[in-house]
Amino acid sequence: MTDDKRSLSFGVSLDPSSAVWPGTRLLARRADDSGLDYIAVQDHPYQPGHLDAWTLISHLSAATERVSFLTDVADLQLRPPVMLAKAAASLGVLTDGRIQLGVGGGGIPDAIASMGGPARRGQDMVAYAEESLGLLRAALSGGAVQLHSPYHSVDGYRAGPVPPKPVELWLGAQKPRMLALTGRVADGWISPLNIYVPPKEVPSRQRIIDEAAVDAGRDPRSLRRVYNVIGVIGGRGDGPGLVGDVRQWVDTLTEWTVELGFDTFVFWPVTAPERQLALFAGEVAPAVRERVDTLRGGR
Repeated sequence: MTDDKRSLSFGVSLDPSSAVWPGTRLLARRADDSGLDYIAVQDHPYQPGHLDAWTLISHLSAATERVSFLTDVADLQLRPPVMLAKAAASLGVLTDGRIQLGVGGGGIPDAIASMGGPARRGQDMVAYAEESLGLLRAALSGGAVQLHSPYHSVDGYRAGPVPPKPVELWLGAQKPRMLALTGRVADGWISPLNIYVPPKEVPSRQRIIDEAAVDAGRDPRSLRRVYNVIGVIGGRGDGPGLVGDVRQWVDTLTEWTVELGFDTFVFWPVTAPERQLALFAGEVAPAVRERVDTLRGGR
């Protein structure tokens, strides 16, 4: 995988725990002020301590002015695609387009079933996700939406409103069939955390996406590539994921851009989130942008 020279963007994942929500709102304001591009919120509604991701995003969007939001990733088996499109389009109107949709087929079937979901697995889940992406795209575009299949029954819904800026559909994927689906129909790939898909395993996954995109007549260079990065900035090896000083973070994220093909990094701080966010936004992200720009011949 080589650098396709897509524009870089940086975000932070905020904790949806109900026990810390005042701090989460403060962090959202800090992210907004810091120049970060995205605030990401994970979607695990079956966790009793978690706030609903969409409700939290809506609340935080009202407390911020500039930063965009990303579902990382919305569970399609618990969020019917036409209603999810309605929610995203509505928030897009209310925030002047500050929303992108990261979606996934639903990776924890038993937990989904505990909330009354269908808990699809394997190819059944992939087929459902593919249909859902088609419905999402159609509903976000406005007009009539209709589909009758074993998975969906949508009988001529008149979609709207149309958001002022396109809402892209980035697919969370890890295994071959979902990676291939990403290449065929999604606008981007969201990789799981770097502790689940370590850097050495990224190239093989990127190849599956690229090959599927080419087979579908698409340019793989047009797809965003998002890496969820957990770690500690300034740590000494005492944490999961990427641990090191600012220079090591800059070197590593630069390498992951030009050698692994990522263009968007979402930071999941392990400790001291306010301080970690400040380091990531104020020191790491600008230095990575500058280094990558230099390597790309921008100077």
